Amino acid sequence: MTYEVAVRAEAALGEGPTWDPAGGRLLWIDILGSRVHSYDPATGRRTVRTTDQHVGAVKPRAGGGLVLNLRDGVGVLDPDGSFRWLHRDVVPGRRGNDAAVAPDGSLWAGTMRYDEAPGGGTLSRIGGDGTATAVLDEVTVSNGTGWSPDGRRMYYIDSPTRRVDVFDHEDGEITNRRPLVRIEDGAGFPDGLTVDADGCVWVALWDGAAVRRYTPAGALDREILLPTPRITACAFGGADLTDLYITTARVGLDAPHPVAGSLLVVPGAGKGLPQPAFEG
Repeated sequence: MTYEVAVRAEAALGEGPTWDPAGGRLLWIDILGSRVHSYDPATGRRTVRTTDQHVGAVKPRAGGGLVLNLRDGVGVLDPDGSFRWLHRDVVPGRRGNDAAVAPDGSLWAGTMRYDEAPGGGTLSRIGGDGTATAVLDEVTVSNGTGWSPDGRRMYYIDSPTRRVDVFDHEDGEITNRRPLVRIEDGAGFPDGLTVDADGCVWVALWDGAAVRRYTPAGALDREILLPTPRITACAFGGADLTDLYITTARVGLDAPHPVAGSLLVVPGAGKGLPQPAFEG
């Protein structure tokens, strides 16, 4: 499989690609640049919106607008562009990171400390009314989260563990945590993930210059090699959900590759799952 540059950019920490079917666009962010990007592959149209805080994730809302996982909590942009807080939770030295929308429409929002102190992050379930329920604590770098096609499994990454873990999932509750995959030394750290229509898990490898696909049994069956090391996340997009979009980062690289910080795409990489919009 070969990649193309969908959007040439110099994002410090590109992250969180998400297909917005209602808008026919790919949403993604630059966390440290405090920017929310959109890209329409049919027309090439791009937009950029600056946020007042570092933004860890952006997802479409069922009623229009966007939900944002920000430094100080979760907020929403209404269709008219106005902003309001949904769940504010200020912890000095901590910020929002990756997030995902569960099959029931709730937002599972992760956090981490800026200094990546062990145990300083969390994973919380945010309902449409802003009610927050703690799911995991003592997380270090809360990252990729996704569900199997039947919603009975949840996959999760706390990056420094070098694992992709799997839980049993039912009615918004997770149990029976166990490792699905352990990333070997020298292959980087697992970062973002997405689940495809076959139930396989695609994992972006920070400092690994690759995206890998693992079967539901944890076997590696595909790898996409990329020219820049800091691969942050991936998601299927396009009208038929067959193109794999990949975000990258420049931060911390002494001599960044020309595509570092760009949004990449691998056309026809597989078949993605339609993603629910946030219920709020």
